[in-house]
Amino acid sequence: MVLQAEQGQIQIHTENIFPIIKKAVYSGHEVFLRELVSNGVDAISKRRMAAMAGDCSEGTEGKISIRIDRDAKTLTISDNGIGMSADEVKRYINQVAFSSAEDFLEKYKQEDDAIIGHFGLGFYSSFMVAKQVELVTLSARDGSEAVRWSCDGSPNFILEAAERSEPGTDVILHLMEEELEYIEPARIRTLITTYCDFMPVEVQLEGETVNKREAPWRKSPRDLSDDDYIELYRYLYPFQGDPLLWVHLNTDYPYNLQGILYFPKFSGRADWEKGEIKLYCNNVFVSDSIKEVVPRYLLPLRGVIDSPDIPLNVSRSALQTDRRVRSIGGFVAKKVADRLKQLHRDEPKRYAEIWESLAPFIKIGAMEDDKFAEQVADLVLFGTTAAAGEGDSPDPIPGDNNKTFTTLAGYRSRLSADNDKRILYCTDEAGQAGALALWKGQGAEVLLADTFIDTQFIPWLEYRHEELKFQRVDSELDDSLQEKESELADADGKDSSEKVRDLFKNALNNDKVTIQVQALKGDNAPAALILLPEQMRRINDMGALMEQRLPGLPDHHVLLVNRKHRLVEGLLKLSAGSVITGASGSSPSQQLADDLSRHVYEMARLAVGGLEPNQLAGFQQRSCDLMGQLMERGL
Repeated sequence: MVLQAEQGQIQIHTENIFPIIKKAVYSGHEVFLRELVSNGVDAISKRRMAAMAGDCSEGTEGKISIRIDRDAKTLTISDNGIGMSADEVKRYINQVAFSSAEDFLEKYKQEDDAIIGHFGLGFYSSFMVAKQVELVTLSARDGSEAVRWSCDGSPNFILEAAERSEPGTDVILHLMEEELEYIEPARIRTLITTYCDFMPVEVQLEGETVNKREAPWRKSPRDLSDDDYIELYRYLYPFQGDPLLWVHLNTDYPYNLQGILYFPKFSGRADWEKGEIKLYCNNVFVSDSIKEVVPRYLLPLRGVIDSPDIPLNVSRSALQTDRRVRSIGGFVAKKVADRLKQLHRDEPKRYAEIWESLAPFIKIGAMEDDKFAEQVADLVLFGTTAAAGEGDSPDPIPGDNNKTFTTLAGYRSRLSADNDKRILYCTDEAGQAGALALWKGQGAEVLLADTFIDTQFIPWLEYRHEELKFQRVDSELDDSLQEKESELADADGKDSSEKVRDLFKNALNNDKVTIQVQALKGDNAPAALILLPEQMRRINDMGALMEQRLPGLPDHHVLLVNRKHRLVEGLLKLSAGSVITGASGSSPSQQLADDLSRHVYEMARLAVGGLEPNQLAGFQQRSCDLMGQLMERGL
């Protein structure tokens, strides 16, 4: 059978285009106003350019007018832009209705130049809220006639002659009953402020100008004062205090991007997942979630990024990640690092004063981004026990709240030659007070790494500096903190250290607690303290981090007893004077020595937060009982 030639027409089905626009393309109905006002601004810009080329009349200053008719339940968005002829209405409006739904979506998702800005796409967002849409337009080109286009959301439309005296376009929305919130002036005013506030064209609601028009980030930094930057921050983030510093972004190659980013005063609460930076495209607000654009560690920054080169999906509601987006993120991170370097170099005291608010961004950024880590390597500060201005350099420097700060390089410059590879640090001045006092008493400088991030940052630093050993003050004590003296053995061949060790071992009866006995230097050295070997403690800290809880005291730990302390010396005397009364158990003196030994251990645990809340009541009761026994004995 031979196929016969024939002629016909391909049938294109369009009935499902509008449901897709309503349900699949746009995530929120309110963005229809953004799209229609954006179209009006585009039309005004086109008229200005065409007038410069002599292709149409110049007209008055561009303006968008929004009118509400409660009785008719209509919302009208008007512009005095370039307008359209009948042929242009067919080309720019009807072409959407003449495409299949599948082709429509693919076209606007795949064509780079068609991502945003097509009049047909933005215009058809009207059908999310309107049961009928009218378009009355007059082209600014000479000899044009006004036309009216009307559609009820089906593939059917009416195109006819109309009356309009001035060039421009009216879009008249006959709102659905369930969308009547959009005839409320307060609702429209909010949408203008949200989406259209910084559009360069005046947007009026019922004759009153609503938008600010000027976008400070579009200006040169030379034309902005500190007050201008702070005023924008207060406007965007009311009741949030003033920013610590800001970074002005401006580049036109290899992409076009402007913006102003602010460092807020960090209070410990920040959105590290969504972020608070506002994304604009040609002064039109798009989103306040730009986690695809800037690195995660910069998300809690605030401010504006405005770029027409960031690829958005068809509704502008989501970003499309590609190489260009990653490049923009790298550019933003570098500009932030450059600003921090400038502040650290030019205003070191100011930098130290705001360091605690900058620290989370810098430390997390360094750990997550190798390139950023290199840029901020010399900008990381630590609190220090050294006084400000010690040594030949201005480091350490005073910061806020009577704290003093130093860099890792500054700290190392003050170490002795035999200890220049050991970095002493403290994570809790109160909990590690005993060990900290011992080190300070011998003139050692200790870094203060007392934020939750430091449990990860210290190991990361050690990985970056393999030649260094980071040692927490309560992990171990070296010979410089111990008295050098010989001990005499008794008739049983045991010296005082062995007797103290036996006393505490028997009293605690806990094989998980290792007893060490030393003679510690200094009149203020504690009777006992808990030591946590560095690697054991880090394993415990990482386990706590993964389970999102605070690290506690590991079951296996070291109790260091100071045999030079008068309480420990008294315990030895008390224990030595006890008499075993037979098989029934210990004498009262031995029992008291055991109780006191356990009390010394529990005090050492209490100092490092090693007693759980449910154990504190028992500790208090035992403390009262113990004091009662001492009073009865006249001790």
